Amino acid sequence: MHVVQYFEQHNISEAIILAKVVEVSPTTRHEGHTKIVMKTDDSGIITRGDWLSLTPVRGIEKLAVGKTMDQAPKISSRVCGICPIAHTLAGIGAMEGAIECEIPQDAYLLRLIIQCSNRLHSVALHNILSLPDMYLPGTDTKINPFTPEEPVRTVAKRIQRLREIGQTIGEIGGGEAVHPSNPRVGGMYTNVTEQAKQKMYDLAKEALPLAIDQMEFMISVFKNFENRETVTVGKTEVEMPKNFGYHDQGYMAVDPVFCSSNLDFDPVWDPARWTDVSPYKWYMNEELEITDSDPDYPIGGSISAGNKAWPAMEACQSVPLYDGNAVEVGPRARLATYKNYDRKGAMGLQIARQMEYPDCLYTMFDAIDALDCSGAVMPLAGQLPQGNGEVLGWNANEAPRGTDVHLARVKDGRVTEYTLLVPTTWNFPTCSRALTGAPWQLAEVIMRAYDPCVSCATHMLVVDDKNSIVADKLIS
Repeated sequence: MHVVQYFEQHNISEAIILAKVVEVSPTTRHEGHTKIVMKTDDSGIITRGDWLSLTPVRGIEKLAVGKTMDQAPKISSRVCGICPIAHTLAGIGAMEGAIECEIPQDAYLLRLIIQCSNRLHSVALHNILSLPDMYLPGTDTKINPFTPEEPVRTVAKRIQRLREIGQTIGEIGGGEAVHPSNPRVGGMYTNVTEQAKQKMYDLAKEALPLAIDQMEFMISVFKNFENRETVTVGKTEVEMPKNFGYHDQGYMAVDPVFCSSNLDFDPVWDPARWTDVSPYKWYMNEELEITDSDPDYPIGGSISAGNKAWPAMEACQSVPLYDGNAVEVGPRARLATYKNYDRKGAMGLQIARQMEYPDCLYTMFDAIDALDCSGAVMPLAGQLPQGNGEVLGWNANEAPRGTDVHLARVKDGRVTEYTLLVPTTWNFPTCSRALTGAPWQLAEVIMRAYDPCVSCATHMLVVDDKNSIVADKLIS
């Protein structure tokens, strides 16, 4: 039971329980720059937590307007160097939706292969970021993923090989490992050779036993953490709550692996059900004074007492809702939607992510087997439609971190409207609610379970009524 629920049921007033304010800034071991502001009770248990982006706006959506429909997805992929394949494919899919262009089957299969390669690489990368919070099962030894000691040394080599295989397959099918150059509006620029197809298959075959071993190791590590009575953060030992990282929000996923779009016979996602809420209406909208801090909290201590925080004024991202509610996206949402997965909490999310290791490889095998290297990867009917500006094209791609929705309108071959609703944007409000009931020292462990990619999620700057930036410190 969450702390707030407990006090509500026992008729204890909020004024009594909201005794302290703690801030962790910057948060660490993820992409981008965020902070967590927390109200806690006297024992340090979070009664309200706000996790928010401080990353300066990158203006991708505005930069894309006026560009050609081929240029815009390349621009949007530059929002991130970790999940650019997902952004490229979602952006291209949105353009195709806007001009109502279907792609050949072999182009679809090539896209599916590189989609899976990106997921393989990303899950392995996140293992490195999560492991330092964890313990070797059966011991009180925290895991240093870079230690030369066994068994961690073998695990680290396995992680790096899985990342290398994922990137190599992405490069073969996509043209480049990071920002893929082969996908284009209408399909792909080129098909792969039979030799390249065999190379992708051989790499995936090598990766499968490694992925299964890595999945089993990581699940044992996360279950061990979840079942511990206490854990140590810095020099502080705190109790592990049984409902660690629980929340009451729903899930959103459109496919176990790939995507849905407005061109589908039965689209899974509906833009009419999405709304954006200002952070002023979602986050704590009051200036708070930090009252509690820990100089031994990693790294460099929490923010010192006496400093100020105002989450609603500092947040640099909107809050997307689906059917009026915050939703969780990502591995658990996919497994809960399509495989009846029901494990709750932060470790339930982490375990779900590991379960996607073999899934993405089995999907890759099927796609490689079905790929015809002599097949067309661009429509045969000649020139692509150029768009009339009236159709809202959208593509919801199941990126490693969750549903990545790109929406666009295209007129005469140029983009007139472009919006990105990336996974971490969806997860900010849900993760904030999941902080409730945990010792504040474990807030980052919950946050890291969502594998945040924050630069993608930033859409705004804080300005006053004269359109001036409120304070330089808010974006420094």
